[in-house]
Amino acid sequence: MYPKHKILRLNENDFHAKRERKKMRTIILLTISNIFMTFAWYGHLKYRTSALWKVILVSWGIAFFEYCFQVPANRIGSYEFSTAQLKTIQEVITLSVFSVFSVLYLGEKLKWNHAAGFGCIAMAVFFVFHKW
Repeated sequence: MYPKHKILRLNENDFHAKRERKKMRTIILLTISNIFMTFAWYGHLKYRTSALWKVILVSWGIAFFEYCFQVPANRIGSYEFSTAQLKTIQEVITLSVFSVFSVLYLGEKLKWNHAAGFGCIAMAVFFVFHKW
């Protein structure tokens, strides 16, 4: 059969692979959640002539699906990340999704100052995730 040290190594590798899958699952769920959130919060801006009460109801309907992904993402992610790390991941995903949304859906242009601001947030990610 297998020597004991190889079995242990296999189990350690399997453990790390499972942890990485949980981390990726969290990021995927947060991304899906953010797509729903962005449409719930900003999608109605394309329909400014629609009655406000209608867009509120539609936004609430969309937000329900956001929560269906957000809550499990945070629950799963809480075993792998600190809450500060989860929030930081959330903000980076939010800005990424919103950038694509604002350009493709709303037809807005990203400018240099947006990129500079995103760069500052990327530096924040370094400080939150760095092992001190």
